[in-house]
Amino acid sequence: MKVVIPGGSGQVGTVLARAFQQRGDEVVVLSRTQSNSLPWRVVQWNGETLGEWTREFENADVIINLAGQSVNCRYTPENRRLIIDSRVKSTRVVGQAIAETERPPRVWLQASTATLYAHRYDATNDEATGIIGGGEPQAPNTWRFSIDVVKKWERELNAAATLQTRRVLMRSAIIMSPDRGGPFDTLLGLVRFGLGGTCGDGEQYVSWIHDQDFARSVMWLIEHEDLRGPVNLAAPNPLPNAEFMRELRSAWGIRAGLPATEWMLELGAFVLRSETELILKSRRVVPGRLLQSGFTFQFPIWADAARDLCARWRGNAR
Repeated sequence: MKVVIPGGSGQVGTVLARAFQQRGDEVVVLSRTQSNSLPWRVVQWNGETLGEWTREFENADVIINLAGQSVNCRYTPENRRLIIDSRVKSTRVVGQAIAETERPPRVWLQASTATLYAHRYDATNDEATGIIGGGEPQAPNTWRFSIDVVKKWERELNAAATLQTRRVLMRSAIIMSPDRGGPFDTLLGLVRFGLGGTCGDGEQYVSWIHDQDFARSVMWLIEHEDLRGPVNLAAPNPLPNAEFMRELRSAWGIRAGLPATEWMLELGAFVLRSETELILKSRRVVPGRLLQSGFTFQFPIWADAARDLCARWRGNAR
């Protein structure tokens, strides 16, 4: 099987490219920067206009579009423009390339995010009954911006003229991988330095997915032709932040960690040129459609996932 991954040079793309490569599939990553040091082919594109890269679509079985400017930044006017444009334009040009392909790929998996759902504690958000966010009382402007980004992102996929290609919106939770520089590495860094206590009031839910389950769920989406439209890629057991951090400390072997109040998090985010949304927004998201289709998680419980990720992180550090 040939898998083309536009925007696949980041951590999530590497998780998927590695998994498909290990399976024996042909992997091609489309990136703005050329590289010859990876075990899969990297083809240059600009994420906005058609070019020579479209030749890779002719013999492709699967397109997995992950392109988009990192949201790990302050939401300044310029960064907001880059975040929106990089997602909308890349999705539009991928749709154009598929539409012009003589032999279209059978499935297009499009990155989206579970941040689309409302900040809530009372119930879970699945694809059928989940509440779309943006209307919560006193929701920060940054939260509303993120939801607006997702709506525009998904709207672009739905508008694409690719009727011969099945389309899936991957509403992913936070993907936990032991690779350096990702969310797990950042959270573990806090734990390792004694700062991994409760964030804010600790009641906000954390939705997550182990990197191996993420790769397996993507392969499941490819194989199951009845799955199309939005699908939540998240472990079935989100948990409050206080419990999430306690289990991570336990997995690493540390009993205590300094808590961080909301104002401390806001100050730290300002210094690090980031936003607190990923930490303070309650994402109680569950994978309704995946479970209904028969998918089984290897790591449905955070305590087990944290132990595995910590062990692998230690192995990578040797």
